[in-house]
Amino acid sequence: MSEIQGEGYTATHDEKTKTLTIVVDLDREGVPSGSGKTQVVATSRGNKEIGNTGTFLGLNVYRYLTPKGSK
Repeated sequence: MSEIQGEGYTATHDEKTKTLTIVVDLDREGVPSGSGKTQVVATSRGNKEIGNTGTFLGLNVYRYLTPKGSK
């Protein structure tokens, strides 16, 4: 097994079963996005190759600072 550590998440690649498990701490406060509209809880900051598979992970988990539909 190999592990990818990112900002706010951990991804575990099991070569034997050819699966990827992603764990994100949804209680994490996160950081403001560049636009200031959302708070980034977890991000891979671009695409990361999963082992030597030629497969890539691109992850962004965020929440709106003002719930959608609210004014």
